[in-house]
Order: sequence, then structure tokens, then C-alpha cells
Amino acid sequence: MFNLFPYNAKFDFFGKRKYAYIISALLLIAAIVSLSTRGINLGLDFTGGVVLEVGYSKAADLDAIRADLKKNDFKEAVVQYFGSSETVMIRLPPAKGQNQNQLADKVLSVLKKQDDSATMRRVEFVGPAVGKELFNSGGLAMIVVLSGLLIFVSLRYQLKMATGAVLTLSHDLIMVFGFISFTGIEFNLTVLAAYLALAGYSINDMIVVFDRMRENFRKIRKGSEIEIMNASVNQTMSRTVITATTTFLSVLALYVFGGEALRGFSETLLVGIVLGTFSSIYVASSLSLDLGLKRKDLLKLTDKEKLVDTAP
Repeated sequence: MFNLFPYNAKFDFFGKRKYAYIISALLLIAAIVSLSTRGINLGLDFTGGVVLEVGYSKAADLDAIRADLKKNDFKEAVVQYFGSSETVMIRLPPAKGQNQNQLADKVLSVLKKQDDSATMRRVEFVGPAVGKELFNSGGLAMIVVLSGLLIFVSLRYQLKMATGAVLTLSHDLIMVFGFISFTGIEFNLTVLAAYLALAGYSINDMIVVFDRMRENFRKIRKGSEIEIMNASVNQTMSRTVITATTTFLSVLALYVFGGEALRGFSETLLVGIVLGTFSSIYVASSLSLDLGLKRKDLLKLTDKEKLVDTAP
């Protein structure tokens, strides 16, 4: 197996955990301040608006369409292909003083200046009630997914480990929300999907480290808790970094080549991967240790094992 780091490396992660706590605290404060002052930029999926379907005789140039719409005060337009490269879907917030047909005519006149073959195929209005329903459904999906993850961790691990995992997951998700708030990324259904994917990614990284800790507590009988936990993090470092790097590069390709429609999705994943990797190495295990995790919490020794453990 390829290892980036020696299997028995002795990096002192737990000795430096106070610095990790300081970094986490500063980022959490920044995230909470941003959420309190700037809020979340909800997309049309949640706020409602007008959906336009425009057809072309040849492949449409999305970047040119976006640029033309922005020049004509449609700065919040969301433009993407719909089914094929000759069909474009444009989503706009409801305009004050204009009905949907007037808005569609104005958009079409802008598009025809660039390509006279542009034709309006469909105009739909997504009302605030539908947007609110999507928002509630998205929120329910988030609660169900996070609750399932937390129940799984609580059942699989000792309470102090589960508490550390829950706090770390909350730490990651709040900071990602803070990033979304600070950068003004439009929070739509695709970004929500990225957000939920990050919850699973973060938990998965923690589970790998926790499993190695439990295994090492059974194998290594003479080390202290901090020594065994530190060895466990070192042993899983190669796996953690390689997984994070390959995932990061895949999402980076999506960010570079995926276009505007996937920009928020990929940005959210990129930041979340970095935060999840940092927290799985420094935060989750450190919290479990500081919550008082001991060898006896993970092991129930038989009488025979107790005799072996006390043997010289």
C-alpha cells in the first residue's frame, strides 16, 4: 500500500491541539458573525421567481447570454442548458411592476440582439408558496440526514467519542454555512446537496480515525490514552490526506470546467473538504480526549485479558 507518511510516524497532533482549537474558535466566530449580519443568499429554488425556456437554432453560448443579461440589469439571472445545448433555461427573481409576460418579452429582446434565432418556448412563474415548500422540504431533508448520521455514530461508538463527533460535525457545517454567507453564494438545491454530501464526508473521515483508535486500544496495552490516540491519527494520515486530495482534485475539475451552474456546488465542496480533513485530524479526536475518553471506555476486558494486561 502506498503511504504518503511513514506508518509509525510520530507527529504530535494532540500536543498542538490548543492551536487547532484557537483556529476553530476564530473561524466559528467569523462564521456566526457573517450569518448574523449578512444572512444567507437564498436562490430562486426557495424564494420563487420566473422560469424562461429559450430555444436556439444552434448551441447557445451561456457566457455571452449571462454577460448580455447582466448589462441589461438582469444581474441575478441563473442561466443553464436545459436538455440540450440548443435549449437554455433562465431563472429570474420576480420584477417589481412587471408581470411575467412583460419580463419574458424584455429578456427575449435582449437575447435576439445576440442571436436572432432565439425563441421563447415557455414562461412559468414559481410563486413564493412553492419556494417556501421547497425550502421546508430541503430543511427537512437536512434534519433527517444529520439526525441519521448522529444516531449511527452514537450507536457505534462510546458516548464521549460520539459527543466529539457530533460537536465536530456541527463545527464543520456551521463554518461551511459561514463561508456561504460571507461569499454570497446563492443557496439553492444544488448547494444544499453539496452541504449534505459534506456531512457524510466529514463523518466518514472521523469514523476511519475512531475505528483505528478502538483497534489500537485493544492491541497496545501499555501506552497512555494520548499516546495511543496520537499513534492512531498518524497511522491513518496517509489515507486521510490521499482521500482528501483525490476528492479535492475531482471537485476542482468540476469548479474549473463545470460552468456557472455548478460553481456554488463545487465551491461549497472544496471548502468543506478542507475543513472536514482538518477537523478529522485535529478536532474530533482532541474533543473526545478532552471529554475524558479512557481506555476502559472502549474495552471490556475478560478475566483472561486482565491477567495478560497486568503481566510483566
